[in-house]
Amino acid sequence: MSDQTPNGDQLERADEEAARAAAAAEEAVEAATEAEAAADAGEADPAAAAEAGEAADEAAEAADHAEAAAEAAATEPKVRRARKAREAEVAADQAEDAADEAVEAAEKAPDTRRPSSSRTGKRDRGRPVEAGVEVSAHAKYVRTSARKARLVCDHIRDKDVEQARAILAFTPRAAAKDWAKLLESAVANAEHNHELVGEELKIAAVFADEGPTLKRYRPRAMGRATRIRKRTSHLTITLTPKEL
Repeated sequence: MSDQTPNGDQLERADEEAARAAAAAEEAVEAATEAEAAADAGEADPAAAAEAGEAADEAAEAADHAEAAAEAAATEPKVRRARKAREAEVAADQAEDAADEAVEAAEKAPDTRRPSSSRTGKRDRGRPVEAGVEVSAHAKYVRTSARKARLVCDHIRDKDVEQARAILAFTPRAAAKDWAKLLESAVANAEHNHELVGEELKIAAVFADEGPTLKRYRPRAMGRATRIRKRTSHLTITLTPKEL
């Protein structure tokens, strides 16, 4: 008789969701195990295998939560069984999502390997630095006047990257934020395009050129209009390796 009541349906629903979560967790664990085995054999990327393992752990935790919710639905009062059944369903959905992520990471693991010769950035500190290499970054139509931008860039000219970052971080001018973003862009260009190390660079050139001026008007007394000039500027930073 109880199986035909709403409370009996809620108990059955909670058990089904717990079983679904357990199946998803088992699938995620299998995928993570295969990815870890492939990584140990050198046939897959260890980072992707680790990602699959984390997803499997999340799926297993969600399955445990769904199972606990199903058990609680059987012992809770009738008014709380619907809430426990919903918790079991949510946990099952989370377990399935985590299982999908684990399977996707396991399938992607063999394709994300990179040869050791392609490593860049800080990992490749043994790479010889080419003399005379210059890396530039440009920011156009920045909403500040060239004069105000030059007041900031004069402080970082011929400075190391670390020194320039510190100066821009404590410069109380609005243009300092634009220069800081442009500096990070130049460092990223050097690291990703030329395989250089950002901390081993210095600023070879930095300057601000005038951009187009936006013309606006403000109403004044007796029907007059006053022109407002909104200045823009083009910013440029050039980096080069320090002399070691």
